[in-house]
Amino acid sequence: MGEQKVSILSDKKQMHRFVRNLLKDVEALEYMLENDWFESDITRIGAEQEMCLVDKDTFQPACLAVEALERMEDLDWVETELAKFNLEIGATPLEFKGKCLSKMEKEIRTNLNTIQERIKDLNTEIVLTGILPTLQKYDMGMHNLTPKKRYFALMEAINKQLVERNAYDVRLQGVDELLVRHDSPMIEACNTSFQVHLQVAPDNFKDYYNISQALAAPIMAIAANSPLVFGKRLWHESRIALFQQSLDTRTTHDHLRERSPRVNFGNDWLKESILEIYKEDIARFRVLISGDVEEDSYKAIERGEVPKLRALQVHNSTVYRWNRPCYGISENGKPHLRIENRVLAAGPTVQDEMANAAFWLGAMIGMADKYGDVTKRMSFSDARDNFGKAAKYGIDTKFTWLDDKKITAVDLVVKKLIPIATAGLKKMKVNEADIKRYMKIIRKRAEKHMNGARWMLRAYTRLRETTTDNEALTTLTAAMIENQKSGKPVHKWELPELNMLKKYRPSKLRVEEFMERDLFTVEPNDIVELVADMMDWRKIRYTPVENGKGKLVGLVSSRLLLRHFTNQYKVGKTKNLLVKDIMIKEPITISPETTLLDALSIMKEKKIGSLPVVKDNELMGIITESEFLKITGRLMRRLEDEEQG
Repeated sequence: MGEQKVSILSDKKQMHRFVRNLLKDVEALEYMLENDWFESDITRIGAEQEMCLVDKDTFQPACLAVEALERMEDLDWVETELAKFNLEIGATPLEFKGKCLSKMEKEIRTNLNTIQERIKDLNTEIVLTGILPTLQKYDMGMHNLTPKKRYFALMEAINKQLVERNAYDVRLQGVDELLVRHDSPMIEACNTSFQVHLQVAPDNFKDYYNISQALAAPIMAIAANSPLVFGKRLWHESRIALFQQSLDTRTTHDHLRERSPRVNFGNDWLKESILEIYKEDIARFRVLISGDVEEDSYKAIERGEVPKLRALQVHNSTVYRWNRPCYGISENGKPHLRIENRVLAAGPTVQDEMANAAFWLGAMIGMADKYGDVTKRMSFSDARDNFGKAAKYGIDTKFTWLDDKKITAVDLVVKKLIPIATAGLKKMKVNEADIKRYMKIIRKRAEKHMNGARWMLRAYTRLRETTTDNEALTTLTAAMIENQKSGKPVHKWELPELNMLKKYRPSKLRVEEFMERDLFTVEPNDIVELVADMMDWRKIRYTPVENGKGKLVGLVSSRLLLRHFTNQYKVGKTKNLLVKDIMIKEPITISPETTLLDALSIMKEKKIGSLPVVKDNELMGIITESEFLKITGRLMRRLEDEEQG
């Protein structure tokens, strides 16, 4: 779950010392590979479960991870994550055979129940999802960074890599579009994963790693569970782009020099061994942080001891390959190699997650047994292209598969990969009942064309037709929690209804969760007739006035227009006025952090019908009496339903 004993590189001496240790680690690893030090007679599996914490009443992020961990000091399998609203648990590594999959599922369920029991006095629930629907941009501030040395060091180090700018731009387009700038890499904390590990013998690592690259796309397509970011319907697995862009310190240039992002799929097939990956990552990516505990790994080798390769582990933890190579030491003292599958989102249920794990693990073994060197049947360009398409379109993707065959995600999963995965699980002597149960979940998901992403997109779109975005997201999150508690796999979930949300109290929520963002604005030198027609066409009562740089300089209301045209009628002649001649020149504004209740109080006190929402003089949105009417109407209907119910 990450090397925690790290620090920011403070000077060149520390940097040079760490890099020397890093190079010694590579040399030590090469020696161990050449001299057969690695465990190769056993195959184990493992997993890491990340989760979100939400308030039981509002379903907003509950930034209580530190408080939660204080109640679990006796548990060594639960750990912090980057944000205060996340936790992570590590499953016990198990030999890949028998009932290992159902045992892991039972352990994860038990541990989640233990956490839920320990935090019940915090009025907090656990949610398993790739990206929490109720997350807002303001939740991603540095104030929600978990107060641990490793995280602060990592954030500072990444920020120092920014070139010619001081912010991170996120651009994503699906059904909706997200264009947002953030001042830190914290948007990465939106992502919540279920990471699966497969131990691999060194001699087989090359073939297995290449197979993991080929499988990444179809596995992600059938398991996608992250379509919503800040209320926007984006990619089916938005985690992929969000993670890369949130840590991307590159900038555009006139030339076409290639630079790899720190979060990446890779640049080519693996040709020889795991060493290629480590060497490429050291060559491509600057060292960001240093390990506090130093180790001379080659001297350890000379003493006949297995080194921990701390420097290599630290650097590897700052390069985010979707299939990550891992080095570890087993309980018997022998070193081993693993492939960590990072493409799987958390959720929708533990049973769904374990079905995804079984599918990937079985397909890894089955593909290796059936095809061996997959690079002879597929180009790397197709593997990478498939990965990008799967992230965007999920279960709706069409792939270029082996031997340049075109095939849909559903047909690939049902007709080709489920039989291969089944054969792979049988080869490992996995329990027959477990194989049938998990493969049935994958098959039903494909046949019903319903995974977590599809369910969320359908549910949210339907809910938005009858209520505000915020209530739709809140209802969606509440429904996810209830379905997760039932344990039913996602293909059996019903779409949620608004009346399932028993408690909905928006008064303390912020205006940025309700304000109108799709604004129609005018400039001061526009003619009055333009703003009048715009307001008539769009059926709006308030139009903000911006200057050429997007700064709010005024506000036009339907009342002002009525007064203007009435005066024109009275005098019997038309005077050519501009927007600046009639607008309110210093409109009352609020910040996006203002609560709805406070906004309502201001409007009531000042006897106004709208409040532009402004941050750093930039117009972000507007909240009007119309938004309050929608909220009030929904609350009144809910109260009536409760009385009748």
